[in-house]
Amino acid sequence: MPVHAIMENKTRTAIQGVPEGRALHKGQQTKLAIVDAALGLATQIGLEGLSIGSVAEVTRMSKSGVFAHFGSREELQISVVHEYFRRFEQEIFYPSLQAPRGLTRIRALFTHWMKRVAIEVQSGCIFISGSVEFDDRPGPVRDALVSAVQIWLAAVRRAVSQAKETGELTQDADEHQIVFEIHGLILAIHFETRFLKTPGAIERAQLGFEHMLSRYVRPVTKTRKALKIVKE
Repeated sequence: MPVHAIMENKTRTAIQGVPEGRALHKGQQTKLAIVDAALGLATQIGLEGLSIGSVAEVTRMSKSGVFAHFGSREELQISVVHEYFRRFEQEIFYPSLQAPRGLTRIRALFTHWMKRVAIEVQSGCIFISGSVEFDDRPGPVRDALVSAVQIWLAAVRRAVSQAKETGELTQDADEHQIVFEIHGLILAIHFETRFLKTPGAIERAQLGFEHMLSRYVRPVTKTRKALKIVKE
C-alpha cells in the first residue's frame, strides 16, 4: 500500500469506523464534529491541554457524552492527530500529485507545504507542538505523532527518488539529506515567524530551497540540448 494511503486508512478507522462511501450515522457525525472541535482547541492549547472536559465545554456537550465517543483522553488525542494528518495530506500531498514526477512535483510539495505554514503561523502546527510535548513521553500519542511525520517524510523522499529516476537529479543525490534539508527549512520558518517574528523568513526559506536543489540538479549538457532540438 502506498505510504500516503496508510494514515488515511488509520484515520477512517479511528474516526469514522465505517467503510468509505457509506453514509455516516448520527453518532459518527457527532464524533467527527467532536474531533473537529478538539483539533481547533489543540492548535491553541496543544495536545497535552486537551481533556474530555475542555472539549465538552467547547462542543457544549456533557463530559459523559464526549467520553461515550472516545472512552479516554488518550483516544481523543490520537484521533486529533489522525485528523490533522488527513487535512495535512489533503492540502499538500494530493494536490502535488497533479504535478508530473520530478523537480516539478518536489517544488509543488514545497509550495503547498509553504501555504500550509502560512496558515499555521497563526494557528500552530500539531506536529511541532506535539513533538515538544511528547518527545520524551513514550506512549500511543507519541507513536501516532511519530508515525504521521514519518509517513509524510517518506512521501517526500519518494518524490525525490522519482526525480532521480527521471534524470533531473544527480544519481548520487542523497534522498535522506534532501528531505532533511527541506524539513529543516519548514521548521526554521515556524521558529522564525511564529516565535521570533522575523520579517522575510518565508522568502529566505524559498531561496534556501532553491539553493539546496541547485546542488543536486543534474546539469543539461549541450549534447542533450542538441538532441532535443533535433527531435523537435
